[in-house]
Amino acid sequence: MMEKGISVEEATKKLEYYCSYQDRCYKEVVLKLKSLGMFQTAIDHILNHLSEHKYLDEERFARSFARGKHRFKDWGRHRIEQELKLREISAYNIRTALKEIETDYLNHFYDLAEKKWNTIQENSPERKKRKWIDFLMRKGYESHLIFEFLKDLENNSAD
Repeated sequence: MMEKGISVEEATKKLEYYCSYQDRCYKEVVLKLKSLGMFQTAIDHILNHLSEHKYLDEERFARSFARGKHRFKDWGRHRIEQELKLREISAYNIRTALKEIETDYLNHFYDLAEKKWNTIQENSPERKKRKWIDFLMRKGYESHLIFEFLKDLENNSAD
């Protein structure tokens, strides 16, 4: 529902609040302003204000997005990168964001991969592998990591 007759000042206050309780990207803010019925000149003015007063910071958004999705949703690099691209985040900020998850990335992957492997109830080894691989690919992990881990699993089960 579009609000009628909202002033630039009122929209600015709303957007300050909108950006203060959660980091936002420019695309989300522009969509919110358009839903409030703002014209492009007002949108540009408000975006400028939000950036100047540090309510809106693309790099901060990208970094917190990557940390959160990796930590709480178990997303891998590919999925995070794709989602940031959908939000029109610059390549530089995507690279910066991915650096945020480097330190615990492999440990997180190994923990998730092992946990998932142990929870899949499947009689056919091939179907179990397929389900496991599909799960990790959907999460956005790199295929070389997945197949290296699978090789280790197979070598350990052969012992």
